[in-house]
Amino acid sequence: MTTLVTGAAGHVGANLVRELLARGRTVRVLVKSDTRGFDGLPVERVNGDITAPETLEPAFEGVTVCYHTAAFISVDGRDHEDLYRVNIDGTKHVIAQCRRVGARLVHFSSIHALSEFPLDQPVDESRPLAIEDGTLAYSRTKASGEKVVLDAVAEGLDAVIVNPTGIVGPHDYKLSHMGETVRDLAARRLPALIPGAYDFVDVRDVVAGALAAEERGKRGERYILSGHYVTVRELAESVHRVTGARPPRMTCPMWLARMVAPPVTWFSLMAGVRPKFTSSSLAVLRSNGRTTYARANRELGYEPRPLDETIAATVEWLRGARFL
Repeated sequence: MTTLVTGAAGHVGANLVRELLARGRTVRVLVKSDTRGFDGLPVERVNGDITAPETLEPAFEGVTVCYHTAAFISVDGRDHEDLYRVNIDGTKHVIAQCRRVGARLVHFSSIHALSEFPLDQPVDESRPLAIEDGTLAYSRTKASGEKVVLDAVAEGLDAVIVNPTGIVGPHDYKLSHMGETVRDLAARRLPALIPGAYDFVDVRDVVAGALAAEERGKRGERYILSGHYVTVRELAESVHRVTGARPPRMTCPMWLARMVAPPVTWFSLMAGVRPKFTSSSLAVLRSNGRTTYARANRELGYEPRPLDETIAATVEWLRGARFL
């Protein structure tokens, strides 16, 4: 029995591969170029690209379960062509292969795929997909990718969907937005904080939830894998408790942050660096970040660990990887 992981070089994929191996599974990874997430691990590597369907058949031979974690993530507000090629078309190609070999698909969607409305209630699995909400292009493409999976389920595909919130944790080799934020807070590189709040979850809890979804999740169901809803300052205070690094005293007013976000984004992109914040990321901090993982708890036994434990593991890994 072989388990295939797409996106194994990414944050979720790197942690997922390690947990699968720890459970004695035979793991195959789809390799496009980056291998940092699984270098030195006893996995079978097969070259392929989910956007090039002609390369996928060898990777799926003999596979019984496919964890589809590969995605193109963007919060800079631009409508990247790769968002559609990877998040929608790539998912279609993965589905086609799962149907060909009869594999169970565990599809990693996102909380952003679900509508945040109504704003005064926590987001749960009953929310409609955010395809027409006028939201971020990333959200629309993740919602459309999830719809592709659900349509295939109606046609016989064996699949289950997980919807994580803001992911943070170790083995973040490409240094995600959240990994960069924790690093900058621990290194006291931020002159000020930004108001707002969101739900953050440990990547290891997301992996545990996904594995439970493979084993016990109902075909065609989605499961929100969330963690703790905290303000940006509460996140900074958690870093302070773990590292001793005091958070910035000043909190930039949201109106000012929104005003300077476009030029900050433009100058950062021109310099070839990731913007510290964008109009889109500010919109996320102002969105309905309250969620409930009640279904995952009830049906999968899912329970996220304390935030300070996540921050401690993240900081330890960042130091060991020389990011901090």
